[in-house]
Amino acid sequence: MSRGRDDESHGRPPLRTDLTPIVDAVATADADAFVAVGDRFDDDLRYLTRFAGSDRAAALVIAATDDAAGRAVLCVAPSVRARAEREFVSGARDGNDGDGEFHDGVARELRTVQASEHAGERAAAVVVDLLDDTDRGGGEGGDRSVLVPASVPHDAAVYLERAGNALASTDAVATARSRKTDAEIDRLRRVQRAAAAGMARAETALAGSAVSDPTALDAPDEGRRPALRWEGGPLTTERLRREVNAALGAHGVTDAENSVVTAGSALADRRLPGDEAIRAGETVVVSVSPRGPDGYYGDLTRTFVVDGDGGWERRAYVAVESAREAAIAEIEPDVPGKTVRGEASAELAAYGFDPNADAGGPAFGRGTGRGVGVSRRESPALSGAGTLRSGAVVTVGAEVSDPGAGAVRLTDLVVVTDEGCEVLATYPFGVVPESRG
Repeated sequence: MSRGRDDESHGRPPLRTDLTPIVDAVATADADAFVAVGDRFDDDLRYLTRFAGSDRAAALVIAATDDAAGRAVLCVAPSVRARAEREFVSGARDGNDGDGEFHDGVARELRTVQASEHAGERAAAVVVDLLDDTDRGGGEGGDRSVLVPASVPHDAAVYLERAGNALASTDAVATARSRKTDAEIDRLRRVQRAAAAGMARAETALAGSAVSDPTALDAPDEGRRPALRWEGGPLTTERLRREVNAALGAHGVTDAENSVVTAGSALADRRLPGDEAIRAGETVVVSVSPRGPDGYYGDLTRTFVVDGDGGWERRAYVAVESAREAAIAEIEPDVPGKTVRGEASAELAAYGFDPNADAGGPAFGRGTGRGVGVSRRESPALSGAGTLRSGAVVTVGAEVSDPGAGAVRLTDLVVVTDEGCEVLATYPFGVVPESRG
């Protein structure tokens, strides 16, 4: 959501979206307009409008004007019109009073979607109105070309096509989202700091745990080591996850149901995590991906072992940490994402972990990284052929797994800079957990 004046008064850059790349995409494609339709769960629409949305679908129409500046019309339900005025219109203006010019020159306005209308139907009518205003024609029976994001709902697309619009998919929104502004990086850094606080809570609990009975096995038939106890009770994956989430809440973010704690071979076998006892000597993978109040995600993963024997898990940890460092060293503008992954894979192979091993064998288990923003997974992907650009924010890390031994995974969030990259909210490394206060 947009909180322009509050952000500026507290020294935080206002969170606003430049719509000129969408106007340019319309012009480049020789199209008539761009249309996005979605509810509050549609990440593209929330990014473009900075409007928090509602359960009822809204529609955004963007068209070039005669002076090439562009117009953007957001169609919302009457019940949320006042909020949309603040977040979409006033929040996009320069100045603390909300009465200045639009920061990107694209004029914004609101229209209402009545209860009897579908958002796609309303958008189709707005397209006609905007084209008439710009002397481009496009009357009721005219042939029009409209760009839509890949996320456009099917029913909205049907309404647009029935109104005489030929739809063409565009990646203009995904491309714009992949390059973060200073304001977006500010939000990502803040939520990543909260992720680090959650990780510190988990590591501290593991460091303070003790083996329940070091002289006996809890499950002799399975040959497994004894379970851990912490603060008077068994330390389970679910208990540790709740500790993480409590720390996230204390730092003003939500876990978004993304906090995952797995122990032993659970991650290696790709089983869904449950409430399992954490045992001495097992790898414990803690993955934290909270969502901040402005909708941006963090991403942080670390692996710990309590009372390990220094065998497979230490060798795997050294390999994964080296692979992560090799990947980060490659990150800079104009580098293909597949190059970053290739360096990580080569480093793991040097330690004896085959990234191309068959399923079930010890291998490089996941892709090197992906973009993060208002979606937990977005462009760019570090496994693809596309090149990185300054301002992209991606996860970077590596993993090895072995069904008989467990898994080791390390992941951080970095922003690509002109000189290379910056890790957002660094967190210490070490397979043996330490108390972080």
